[in-house]
Amino acid sequence: MQVTAEHRPAPVPPPGSRGIDEILAAARAQLHRLDPERAHLACRAGALLVDIRPAAQRAAHGVVPGSLAIERNVLEWRFDPRCPARLPQAVDYDVPVIILCQEGYTSSLAAAALQDVGLHRATDVIGGFAAWRIAGLPALGPTPLHRAPPLAPPVNTGWARR
Repeated sequence: MQVTAEHRPAPVPPPGSRGIDEILAAARAQLHRLDPERAHLACRAGALLVDIRPAAQRAAHGVVPGSLAIERNVLEWRFDPRCPARLPQAVDYDVPVIILCQEGYTSSLAAAALQDVGLHRATDVIGGFAAWRIAGLPALGPTPLHRAPPLAPPVNTGWARR
């Protein structure tokens, strides 16, 4: 009999570890999260909207005009005012940064990480880009992925014929 994941007992977590639901709840407890409309107003007042979704996801779903595309794997380096790899916008710890992901989960973790770096005004958009679209706020795209044209059939010059 083959043992599948659904028939396996759950592993015992190591002492002191937390599940992702606990980590997410802790991150959100330190944020003043914004619904899409309030996030839009904050951006119009000067907050930076940072889209952390991968390029393929932005192409597939669209983007918010004027947002900064900074993928999640480099976010802290781009916004830490102490870091030589920081963006020109990362001038101090008071910069209002609003993080946007697709559905508002990864953005909460990312905004909490920016707060850990010292950006005390970092937060995220409740419901992410999907909620932004549903709210009818400005968005562009999606952008069709550029695919290479199909290859032409090989030219048969007759050399293989017998």
